[in-house]
Amino acid sequence: MPSGERARRSAGGFTYIGLLAVVVVIGILLSAAGEVAAMAAQRERETQLLWVGRQYRAAIGRYWRQKRVYPQALEDLLGTEPDSPLKVRYIRRLYRDPMTNAVDWELVPAPNGGIMGIASSSKRAPLKTHFDEVEQDFENASSYSDWKFTFFIRRGPPPRAPSPAGTAGQTPTQSSPPSNPDSSPSRRRPR
Repeated sequence: MPSGERARRSAGGFTYIGLLAVVVVIGILLSAAGEVAAMAAQRERETQLLWVGRQYRAAIGRYWRQKRVYPQALEDLLGTEPDSPLKVRYIRRLYRDPMTNAVDWELVPAPNGGIMGIASSSKRAPLKTHFDEVEQDFENASSYSDWKFTFFIRRGPPPRAPSPAGTAGQTPTQSSPPSNPDSSPSRRRPR
């Protein structure tokens, strides 16, 4: 065997191994990109679930404020009876659960009958862990079905935040107006 043919054969082997290494690296990168895309899709579905859950909570609240009872079924939120003179809708339509892509909500029963809220029927673990004051109970949830969007009847006046000393009646973001508006540099008129 001539030496040139042997050199070509060994170079071909190294090219094949290099090509296999490139394919493995591309496969690893594609799997990482797939995980990132799946995580982004789940975060988007979480955002949709929060929006839909708030819509149902608000609709149940509107229903209760008008009728002083909780709805017996989610369909009650779609509006009054067809023979009613005034058509009232509490929610635009029955939304699907973004986590299961079906209208298979877990219904939260009210103490005196009816539905006071909804929860997703998904048992997947949530990604989001920080919530505002209204949904603070969601932080320790182990699955989306623990996110219960409920409407509670408030008794008495809404709670007020304590004001700092000396600023009674003002919220912390308000500032007192200038004592003399003409002395403020931004309010001077050109002469």
